[in-house]
Formats: sequence, C-alpha cells, structure tokens
Amino acid sequence: MTNREKFPGAEFASARTDMPRVPDVVQASHTSKLVKLSEVTKTYAGADGGFTALRRVGLEFSAGEYAAIVGKSGSGKSTLLNMLTGIDHPTKGTVVINGTDVHTLGESALASWRGKNIGIVFQFFQLIPTLTVLENLLLAMDFVKAIPKNERQRRAERLLEQMGIAQQGRKLPSALSGGEQQRAAIARALANDPPIVIADEPTGNLDSQTTEVIQSLFKQLADAGKTVIVVTHDQTAIAKFGRVVTLKDGMVASDRQVRVEEQGSLP
Repeated sequence: MTNREKFPGAEFASARTDMPRVPDVVQASHTSKLVKLSEVTKTYAGADGGFTALRRVGLEFSAGEYAAIVGKSGSGKSTLLNMLTGIDHPTKGTVVINGTDVHTLGESALASWRGKNIGIVFQFFQLIPTLTVLENLLLAMDFVKAIPKNERQRRAERLLEQMGIAQQGRKLPSALSGGEQQRAAIARALANDPPIVIADEPTGNLDSQTTEVIQSLFKQLADAGKTVIVVTHDQTAIAKFGRVVTLKDGMVASDRQVRVEEQGSLP
C-alpha cells in the first residue's frame, strides 16, 4: 500500500458515522520546523507616518502542530496570515517556510511555491461559483501540477469522499450548505497535498455542530503530520488546539501549549 492509499484517522472517523474521514497524508516528525518567522515587522506607509501592523514577531511551527492565532480586531492576525501565505512581504525580518525564504521569490515562483506548500481555507469558502465542486479541486491541481495528470480525477473524488460530500461533487457550490461548502474548501486546500494548512476564520459562519466536525477534521490532519494554523475569534474553540498564540498590538502577547487534559474542554 502506498502513502497515497493509506488512510490515517480512519479509525476515528469510523467511530462516528457523521464524521468525514481525514484525507491521506504523509507522516512527519513533530520536531521538524516547517515555519519560522524571525523578527518580522510590517509597516504600512501613510501620510500620517504609517502604521505598524506587526512588531518583531518571532514564531516557529513544527510539522504536526495544530495551532490557533487569536487576538482582537487590529491585533495583527490578518497581517500575520498574509506573511505565512506569502500574500504580503515583511518590512523587516524573514519568513522561511519549508526551507524557502518566501519573500525572496518573484510573483510567478511565489504562486507556484504557494500551491505546493500551503493549503488555504477561507471563511467565505472562495469556491469558484461557475465550476462544480469536483472541478474546483481539479483546477487547483491543474494549476500547480504537483499531482500527476492521470491521478487528479481519482484524487479529487477521493478527497470529496473523505470529506463526506462525494455525492455533491457534480453540483455547483451554491447548491451546497455552508458546512458542505467548507468541507469542499478543505478538500481543495488538500488537493496538492501541501504540508501546511492555514485557515482564516473557517468556522465563523457555521453552526455549532458543523463547527465541531470541521475542527475535528483539522485535528486529524495535524495528528497525521500536517501543520494546521487557524486564525480564529471563537473563544470556545481555543481548548481544541494544541497551541494558542495570542497577538496584541502587532506583537506576540502569549504563546502557550494547551495541555492534553485541557483539550476538548471549554475555557
């Protein structure tokens, strides 16, 4: 059996019939530093002297971590997410992800690198409305070309099956519920088998039951070796994570591991 045929997390999924199974991932060492931000500062120029959104932020994330980035509006969460995904550049400092100094890349190389290394899940799904759910996954694979062409259709179908929405694959996103669209968005984020998944308020528009399903999917991915970083305002979800980084005024106010006995309990 190959790595792509293995199914980490299937035992957990089979224990609950309403829970999608986690997709195939390659096991990784939890000591491997996939993400390293060093002295990252981001200042936006302005007529009044500018605004500093991040101030000398230093963070590292290992393979297999399930981490939350929290903080009030204006604390720097969105700017940090943009640094992690290569959408924006630091004014000072470095962002090294999976061995690449991201912000030394040109736009074309950066887009290719992002597709292979980062899976992004958005609050509002960002599925292309004129394509079916299955076509959304295939387009992501066609763009990056990390998955052999003859494997893409099978992989897309398998991801949707593992997300519990195989029957929705040939429907347009508008025909799906919010929870189903978010599962489709997670499947698309995993289409190219990236080592890192970054989610921006992924449960912000979902009901509590669907939120639990999505959180469980992310936890399974981290347990199987993916690095999962979630930006969230949901205070009730903090105890679900293995690590919580709190930002305040563009700086890291706290960075703590969540004890195993705390996980799953409400704060």
